[in-house]
Amino acid sequence: MKKNKYIGSSLDDLLKEEGIFEEVEAGAIKKVIAWELSRAMEKKHISKTTMATRLKTSRTQVNRILSATSDVTLSSLQRAAALVGRRLKIELV
Repeated sequence: MKKNKYIGSSLDDLLKEEGIFEEVEAGAIKKVIAWELSRAMEKKHISKTTMATRLKTSRTQVNRILSATSDVTLSSLQRAAALVGRRLKIELV
């Protein structure tokens, strides 16, 4: 019987071995930020159109900010967070 080399390993170890750890981690961070912003917008009853107006940008750009698959600048994320009463905090550990 062949033993599975991943049994007992952490997911991080598997992702690192496959060479996709950083990509998966970045995707997860984007999803969390997008989810938190969407949740804050709902809580404050802010539509995407209203958010676009307040950010002085297009609704398409707001969709990009709220999409976990798009590349968005840190500045855009910080501005969006401020408009919903939140603060983006980045920490190097």
